[in-house]
Amino acid sequence: MSTAYRNGTVPKGALKVDRPLSMNSSTKSSGSFKSKTAGHTQASGPRRKSTGSVGNSAASTKDDTSVSGRVRVAVRLRPRNAEEMVSDADFADCVELQPELKRLKLRRNNWDSDTYEFDEVLTEFASQKRVYEVVAKPVVESVLDGYNGTVMAYGQTGTGKTYTLGRLGEDDTADRGIMVRAMEDILAEITPDKDSISVSYFQLYMESIQDLLDPLNDNISIVEDPKTGDVSLPGATTVDIRDQKSFLELLRVGEAHRFAANTKLNTESSRSHAMLMVHVERSVKGRDSAISSENGTSHTAKAFKPPVVRKSKLVVVDLAGSERIDKSGSEAHTLEEAKSINLSLSALGKCINALAENSAHVPVRDSKLTRLLRDSFGGTARTSLVITIGPSPRHRGETASTIMFGQRAMKVENMLKIKEEFDYKSLSRRLEIQLDKQIAEHERQQRGFKDEIERIAQEAQIRVAEAEKGYAEALERERLQYQNDYMDAISKLEEQWAENKQKHENEKAKSSMLSASVEVAELKKLFENETISRKAAEEEIDNLKNQLAQWKRSEAAGNSEILKLRKMLEDEKCQKAKLEEEIAVLQSQLLQLSFEADETRRNLDRGETVKLPGTLDSPIPPFMHQHLADSGDGEKASMAKLFEQVGLQKILSLLESEDADVQIHAVKVVANLAAEEANQERIVKAGGLKSLLTLLRSSNDETIHRVAAGAIANLAMNETNQELIMSQGGISLLSVTAAKAEDPQTLRMVAGAIANLCGNEKLQPKLRGEGGVKALLGMVRCRHPDVLAQVARGIANFAKCESRAYTQGSKTGKSLLIEDGTLPWIVQNANNEASPIRRHIELALCHLAQHEVNAKDMIKGGALWELVRISRDCSRDDIRTLAYRTLTSSPSFQAELKRLRIDYG
Repeated sequence: MSTAYRNGTVPKGALKVDRPLSMNSSTKSSGSFKSKTAGHTQASGPRRKSTGSVGNSAASTKDDTSVSGRVRVAVRLRPRNAEEMVSDADFADCVELQPELKRLKLRRNNWDSDTYEFDEVLTEFASQKRVYEVVAKPVVESVLDGYNGTVMAYGQTGTGKTYTLGRLGEDDTADRGIMVRAMEDILAEITPDKDSISVSYFQLYMESIQDLLDPLNDNISIVEDPKTGDVSLPGATTVDIRDQKSFLELLRVGEAHRFAANTKLNTESSRSHAMLMVHVERSVKGRDSAISSENGTSHTAKAFKPPVVRKSKLVVVDLAGSERIDKSGSEAHTLEEAKSINLSLSALGKCINALAENSAHVPVRDSKLTRLLRDSFGGTARTSLVITIGPSPRHRGETASTIMFGQRAMKVENMLKIKEEFDYKSLSRRLEIQLDKQIAEHERQQRGFKDEIERIAQEAQIRVAEAEKGYAEALERERLQYQNDYMDAISKLEEQWAENKQKHENEKAKSSMLSASVEVAELKKLFENETISRKAAEEEIDNLKNQLAQWKRSEAAGNSEILKLRKMLEDEKCQKAKLEEEIAVLQSQLLQLSFEADETRRNLDRGETVKLPGTLDSPIPPFMHQHLADSGDGEKASMAKLFEQVGLQKILSLLESEDADVQIHAVKVVANLAAEEANQERIVKAGGLKSLLTLLRSSNDETIHRVAAGAIANLAMNETNQELIMSQGGISLLSVTAAKAEDPQTLRMVAGAIANLCGNEKLQPKLRGEGGVKALLGMVRCRHPDVLAQVARGIANFAKCESRAYTQGSKTGKSLLIEDGTLPWIVQNANNEASPIRRHIELALCHLAQHEVNAKDMIKGGALWELVRISRDCSRDDIRTLAYRTLTSSPSFQAELKRLRIDYG
């Protein structure tokens, strides 16, 4: 019987199956797991034994391929970054490590802390090699022995998960992550002639599985084996790996297609869960395999004994970081990404809790992430988890949540199993050789058969010729006999015809007399029919007269109905007049609500207590006063009441009013409604976007321009609305409005709308063609910091989308920003005193510099010096790292720095 080791630690080569599985059987996952409670391990279900063995029955009863293995958890602390050194300089770290005791202390305050124990505790000084040997190497060795294995990183955004797993170490081999080191060990152990390695690389983005090696393959389905419960992705691209170089190139391609975004916590925050799946097939030597049947061993099985193949799988999971929206600053599409990430991580946490508590139901189907990891937690894989945390006391809550996730994961136990199969490929090659011999022998026999057939065919042709000659002679004799018989028959028929002709003439004379009497009878019958028809016509005339009288009576009734309809029409006119009066009353109420909304906004800005009406004709309910006083959402409550009592269509109809004041108040109401994401779809469906664009085109009032541009900016936060704005000529109208406006607030609204549109890479050519980029650059004449911040944000969004298009291969030419002349302004404001302007401009410069086609223009425009400054003096660590990596990877920049004798590498 196989020996179960604590924590799944198995000496290499110690666990081996003493006999192969049957040809018709496959190793099934027992689905059992163990939970560590009260200081001991208790099995939650019976261990299932392999059922496909052959050979000695006594030996098979003692064999068991299952090994218990608890999920091993290591914690790794990230050192403080530059921003934390500045902002948290006066505060101590919230985490204290005791690696020798494998303990971690999480401080509640200066005198109280909580202590946690893990399998490994890695300090901020732990090397990548040390992390790999502690976390991943035992799992890799198990995979080489035939077990499935999983290595996963979990933690808050920006704590070093991707650095731990996916670092390529191109500049320094010591920085290589777990993926690269694991593949090096696997390639060193396998035999290329007998063994094989294949790799799939994909990401889970917004609950959609997308292939990182083929971006067009963006909706991969999960397939579950109904018998074994194994999860696979047959639609994903699979690449065979022969050397480390090809594997590194595969990782570069996958990383370029992975979704990332700029947040307050991380400049390049991963927005998807990335999974690297490595399939290993190894031949096992020294195993006596045989193919059994019901009555004994067949002769074919004795002649051909296929070797045993062990199939194992290594899954490396780089989870997207958990984040709080208020700290990461996610908005628009980035906010939806954060929600999807947090939901999937929440589903994973629920599964871990259920497994840790031995729950009867584990909700693995709540998310595609938990379905993909069902073998890693509570399954048959050996799992090692590394949780990454930061030292900052500002993120103590997120750090505590990560630590508790790791503590619960340590209670989950898997049942490790080896999956062995016969190597039918080798057996097939041997059978093919045997088949070639049989085919050669068959061809030799076939040639002998062909010669014999040709001899028989010649003898048959001679016999057929003799038979055809005899048949022709007999046929000629028959023809002559039939010809004589034919002539005799003709003569007999002519005699008979003459006799029949004489008889026919006699009968014709008799029939002429009979036909005359028949004609007289027919004439009498026709006369009777005419008499009956005349009577029927007279009856039809009487019926028509009766119908004419009825029609006259119906006409009189119709005239009376017409009089009634005329009276109803007059009543409808009276009701229409009443409705027009009601519309006038609603317009006055709308103006009153608009005035109250403006007064409420001013009071809220001054911090005063606000009292708003709850309905158009009655005071606000008492329970709403406290809500408005506490949350400051009085204006939203008023807008909701406006929706319910007035209706969106009536509000939009007031945008076409001839009264300028009515238009101003109506557009303010629409702008306030558009600020809520729940109202945006209703506004667009009701034609609100078209009405706002019409106001920009037709109105000359700058107040209307400012409020309408703000409403369009709110609607432009949705990707679907962005395409509608572009298709209806919105960017041209915004550009014209920007050229005419002088008020800084109007320019800020217009710049914000264009900046949101710049974040959609599908619309960039059209946006630039209709003057969007030039409009942004023209608004810098205002010099107001808020306007310049929006302009800088739009340029940064545009540059980031271009950078992604370069990476995906959909763009090859020079940047559109450089062609439109924005580079001088970018260089001039790269060191602006205002932090929002400077941060966006620095990001735009880094994205432009990442692609060699822009390097020459940037050197000529003086951007190289700003990149050097950013790489050295930028306050944000992520931007400084991005600038340094861009400078060191660009041949043009390196050549220019070398020409200027500046040592930078």
